[in-house]
Amino acid sequence: MIATLAGGCFWCTEAIFKRLKGVDSTVPGYAGGSVENPTYELVCSGTTGHAEAIQIEFNPKIISFEKLLYVFFKLHDPTTLNQQGGDVGTQYRSAIFYHNDTQKQQALDSKNKIEKSGAYKDKIVTEIVPFSNFYEAENYHKDYFDNNRSQSYCQIVIDPKIQKLSKEFGTMIQESPAK
Repeated sequence: MIATLAGGCFWCTEAIFKRLKGVDSTVPGYAGGSVENPTYELVCSGTTGHAEAIQIEFNPKIISFEKLLYVFFKLHDPTTLNQQGGDVGTQYRSAIFYHNDTQKQQALDSKNKIEKSGAYKDKIVTEIVPFSNFYEAENYHKDYFDNNRSQSYCQIVIDPKIQKLSKEFGTMIQESPAK
């Protein structure tokens, strides 16, 4: 099955989701915009409508879409509009691009459950919208964290998220990350 999620910088979301058991592959890219075959520079301009997203191929017998959404809501701030930390712009928005009616309903239920739990004091602004397109990012964005661990962004921003993942979801982590 396929899931398409946007939770800020795709370097972060890819690094997290590729470590979950049942995730077969993750691909960073651009989703939800109106420009065909956008580049990173064009998406960063804020004029394409695209969000930095990842497309996840997963085995629902091992990890459910609901579990992916649970991790998604826990490992980024779904209450900040068009921003995650220092990354600001519509390309960093929080979004779930559902592929079918079941995913849509599960996304709505998950968002409502998280809102009612009181986990966040502010309102969740995550968009739940139909999947329309996905364009793979340039090769240098793929496996960015694993290929650039000494880079300061990886150490300051991504590494703490990986540590949080390990602490909160240790039993869900696979020995070697997905491709």
